[in-house]
This record gives sequence, structure tokens and C-alpha cells, in this order.
Amino acid sequence: MTRVLPAADDTRALGRTLGELLAAGDLVVLTGDLGAGKTTLTQGLAEGLGVRGPITSPTFVISRVHPSLVGGPALVHVDAYRLGGAAELDDLDLDESIEESVTVVEWGHGLAEQLADDRLEVLLERSRRPRSAAGGAGARATAPLG
Repeated sequence: MTRVLPAADDTRALGRTLGELLAAGDLVVLTGDLGAGKTTLTQGLAEGLGVRGPITSPTFVISRVHPSLVGGPALVHVDAYRLGGAAELDDLDLDESIEESVTVVEWGHGLAEQLADDRLEVLLERSRRPRSAAGGAGARATAPLG
């Protein structure tokens, strides 16, 4: 599935829609160049989930937990950009909280797949016509994509 997202508000709106569909145990892996919209999409996911913000890139702290304001799952927001490999991702012990939260991993391609066989993978690309592509692994991850 490919969607054209002409502006940041469109990226955030897609995130909000997806966030309303996500449940505890879901893993979202975001891939894209710097400035492609990974954090913007995560802001929308957070709005859809109803978690406490603000949502900013956790590049220097690596991981942030945003508790729910509406009794739903927390959002665990991870930025794997500075991680040296899968072992460093494993050191974050995300597998301890993945079943109770929605986990979003920016820059997670090639690393976060170890966390769940069932996941939503989103590729954000910048071009003259901004667009994103979403795919998934496992039945639960592909269902919202229709």
C-alpha cells in the first residue's frame, strides 16, 4: 500500500488513524531518511492512542514511555539511530513491556524484527511528491492495511 502525504499534517493524520487501530502488543517499525516524517507519524500515533506527550524524537535518550491518558496501552517510542546493533536494542529490554504497550521503533529496520513476528512496517520517503508505504508481517499487522 502506498499513500501520498503532501504535508506534515497528512502524515500526522495517518498516524492518528493507525493509532486508533493499534492495541497492546503491537509493534510499528518506522524507516526513512532524516526528515522523512517518522517522528511526525509517531505524534499522530500518540494522538490516536491517547497518550501523554509531547512526542519528540528520543534520539539522545534512545527510548521514552508515554503513559495512556485514556486507560489504553502506553506508547514506547524508541529511536534506534544511535544503536550499534541488535544487541544494544536487546539491552533496552523492550521484550519485557512489548505485550502491554504499543512499541514504535524509528530507524528499526534490520533491528526491531527480533521483537515480534507480527508487526507493521512503515517506509517514509521524501521526494518531490512526498509519500509513504506501509507493509506488515503477520496477520494482525496487515489487517489495518486492508
